[in-house]
Amino acid sequence: MIINGIMRKKLPVYGNGKNVRDWLHVEDHVSALHLILKKGIPGNTYNIGGNAEKRNIDVVNLICDELNKLNLKDNFDYKKLITFVKDRPGHDKRYAVNCSKIKSKLKWKPKHKFNSGLKSVIKWYIKNEVWWRKIISKSYTMRRIGVTK
Repeated sequence: MIINGIMRKKLPVYGNGKNVRDWLHVEDHVSALHLILKKGIPGNTYNIGGNAEKRNIDVVNLICDELNKLNLKDNFDYKKLITFVKDRPGHDKRYAVNCSKIKSKLKWKPKHKFNSGLKSVIKWYIKNEVWWRKIISKSYTMRRIGVTK
């Protein structure tokens, strides 16, 4: 969504956009995985959640609001890019994560608040446009980053 917004491409939202997801900042996800590797019990399962359930349309609107604030070139309204598309058959209306085990057993909780975390991710994508443009242009390959089959 963020890349599409920056590129001023359509922002496709399934159905009416009221499907709910639990959002988690990437740095919080990495910190939880690191903690599980260090202190988790082998064979156990630890759900990682952000305690930030939001409707998809609300997240897209927040992305547009932030892009509107950061856009100093012209008065483009990013919300014009929102396009509702047919929902997938059987698409879940809500994804919920019970992350009480990782909180109680490993004393982990997310550090990033949803709104400030989303703003930081949007700014990261704007600042790192050269990186993601290589990926979408296909000039970025697994071999370049040292991954071989």
